[in-house]
Parts: sequence; C-alpha cells; structure tokens
Amino acid sequence: MRLLRFIQGDREGVAIDSDGGYRARFAGEAGYPGPLSSLVGMSAGDLARAADDLRAGERIDLAAVTFLPPCGESGKIVCLGLNYRDHAHEFDFEPPAYPTLFARFASSLIGHEQHLIRPRVSDKFDYEGELAVILGRGGRHIAQAAALDHVFGYAAFNDGSIRDYQLLTPQWTVGKNFDGTGAFGPWVVTADELPLGATGLMLETRLNGMVMQRASTSDMIFGVAQTIALLSEAMTLDAGDVIVMGTPSGVGYARKPPVYMKAGDVCEVDIERIGVLRNVVADEA
Repeated sequence: MRLLRFIQGDREGVAIDSDGGYRARFAGEAGYPGPLSSLVGMSAGDLARAADDLRAGERIDLAAVTFLPPCGESGKIVCLGLNYRDHAHEFDFEPPAYPTLFARFASSLIGHEQHLIRPRVSDKFDYEGELAVILGRGGRHIAQAAALDHVFGYAAFNDGSIRDYQLLTPQWTVGKNFDGTGAFGPWVVTADELPLGATGLMLETRLNGMVMQRASTSDMIFGVAQTIALLSEAMTLDAGDVIVMGTPSGVGYARKPPVYMKAGDVCEVDIERIGVLRNVVADEA
C-alpha cells in the first residue's frame, strides 16, 4: 500500500491508494487512524483495520492537496554519506569500511511539490537523490538476518546540501540542515510491495529534465539490513525512525564546472516502483 500525509484547506489528513486513486481520513473525524507516524508502528491486524478505515474515507485529488513529509514527527533521521563507491570516489574519498553517519532534523524537511529553499547565504545548493527507509519496529542489537522485519516501508528523499557550509567542518550537520533544503515523499510504499531491502531498484535524479544521477540501489555499499543492524549496535531504534541510504555519483559539486540548484529549477528524484519526488527551487525570502 501507499500512504501519504497532507493538508487540504486547514485539515491535516492521511491517505491511502485505493481503486486507482486515493482516499483519506482527516484529523478529528471518525475513522481517522492517527498520523502516518503512528500507523508505521501498528501490528499487522491494527494496520489492516486502519487501511480499511482509510479506504472507506473521502476520495481526494492529489493535485488539490499540500503534501507533507510522510513522517514529520520522526524521532531520528539518520543519513548515510558516501554509500555508493562512485560517489565516494567523486569526492576523493575511499569507500568507507563503516557507514559514514550524520543526522538530519525534521525542521529541514519539506514534502513533494513544496519549494526547496536556496538559503540567502549560499549559492552552492546541491541535489542528492536517495532511498529513505521508514522503520515499523524498533530495537537494540538487531540481528542482520532479522533486520528487514523491522522495516515498514520506503520513500524517496532529496538530501539537499549546502556544500560550502557542509565542508566548513569535518562533521556535515550544518550543511545538511538548513530549513527547507531536504525533500521527503511523496508517500511511503510498504515493504511488502518491493524487493527485500528495496534492492535492484533504479534511482534517478533529474534537474530540469536532465538526468544527473542514475544507479541501482543494489550498488549501495551498506544495504538496508546491514545498516539497521549496525545502527542498533549503538542506539535503540524506534518505530517511525527514518534512515536515508546515501546518494550515487553525479552530484553537482563534483561536476566540472559544478552545477548547483537555483531559483526556478525543477529537481526530481525518481525511484523505480516507489515514485517521483518533485520540487521546484526558490530563493529564501
């Protein structure tokens, strides 16, 4: 199933794919199962009942809603850097022997079709198309063989990066957390609809229609199961946590000359069997 979080008018809702379209329930009305972040941690039975309630709801026109990041209340958003060998090489790094990790915060995120914001202090706003993993079960010391049982679903992600700020310090946090620079969505596709670990899916990033990145998710150095297992060695993972799996080669910073996003540009992250995350760039007011 596909689940999305949105606003229509002044009402926030959750929608599910149904009969070739989408049906939704709104906060405060009967049958509303709670925000999407609460659905991801439900038991299989409770989720099935929530899906039935959503499919009995109001049909919505996706062109008339404002998309929100699917999991806006995520406790943790953990990102992997340099997780494709060719991308590590284009940054003149050796492929890592252990995941290169950094955090994003929910305040930096926008939804599908919302504006990516190029900050006034920089003109080096770069795209990074990525696969996002949404956990449905948490835990500590999760065995790699059981790790995929903890995955609720997958989404597309654009880890927009302010390159000059990112590279000011050895830690990348500041360059990855400017307001409105990370896009997430359009929806979550549940894990049962995709190959195990979302392997073998083609990921493509387009800027103004031109293909800038193209690679298979099978090319990741650390796959989904291994990443979950390694993270859980250090921290207790929770339902609703998001893991962003890194970007392939082709980023703007590494091109000669560099290519950075500017106001009016259209950036699309297209992941096979998941969908297209589309955003237009705007300058910070």
